[in-house]
Amino acid sequence: MIATVTLNPSLDRHVAVENLVLDDTNRWVSFNHQPGGKGINVARVIHELGGETMAYGFVGGVDGDVLKALLKKTGVPCDFTSIRAEIRSNFIITDLKTHRQTRISAPGPKVSEGELKKLIDKISAIKPRPQYMVFAGSVPPGVPFHIYRQLIEKIKGLGIITVLDSADLWLQEGIRAKPDIIKPNVREAQTAMGVELKTEEDIIYAVKTFISGGVGIAAISRGRDGMIIGDKNNIYKLAPPDVQVMSTVGAGDSTVAGLVLKLSQGGSLEEASRLAVATGTAATLTSGTELCHKADVERLLQQVTVEKLLF
Repeated sequence: MIATVTLNPSLDRHVAVENLVLDDTNRWVSFNHQPGGKGINVARVIHELGGETMAYGFVGGVDGDVLKALLKKTGVPCDFTSIRAEIRSNFIITDLKTHRQTRISAPGPKVSEGELKKLIDKISAIKPRPQYMVFAGSVPPGVPFHIYRQLIEKIKGLGIITVLDSADLWLQEGIRAKPDIIKPNVREAQTAMGVELKTEEDIIYAVKTFISGGVGIAAISRGRDGMIIGDKNNIYKLAPPDVQVMSTVGAGDSTVAGLVLKLSQGGSLEEASRLAVATGTAATLTSGTELCHKADVERLLQQVTVEKLLF
């Protein structure tokens, strides 16, 4: 089983307009809302692909109730820790004329020390223990920036394989706990390393640096250019098929889901990487905050190209 932990979940609201005009009234063409937060997205995709998952994290307020109801409707199992504050709302506006997206993200609710302790106690006492635990996304106010380091150290001690997908100080501190898998994008990897990654050689160097620092598998996603991934034995460069991108929301989370799911099934790093890129690409075919469809993933899988690089 693959558990996910989302410290800063959200209710993501997507509005599509025909032609966005600033300083004027715009009437939407379509509207929908979906459960959000990186870890929750990972759980949704694992469920879509037929894997076993459980979503953990904080939830509170009316929007929190809506989030839980939406997950229940789609059959995604969850076991959230309640907080007094309302979870955040994120807004995505898609201009159908230009195909450009505007995203407005909230910092999240204030979380108390007591609420944080309840979540830590819950995931520390999980029974039966999952094979993998994915820590993903931002951290809400009131939660220390080194929380991922603390959680990864604790969970690794239980013999659970740890996965980290975050950014900024949360990623930098989390890496110090030597997670088994990380999946930053290029910008996030740059920030974590403190150097610019301008070329493919720079990204390969970054992957090797993360691995030599104690990370088991380092994957750096590159958007339309695919992904470079490696462990202590191999490095691969993967390129996605050329598709018409509808939305990039959740593509990185879908990539994590595909990677971890295949590894949990005993797949090789090459096989897992191929599924990861296919899953991330499939997510771009859907609009707004909708994630990938299993049929798209299966169709795209053999179109992903893989090149083994010199280690």
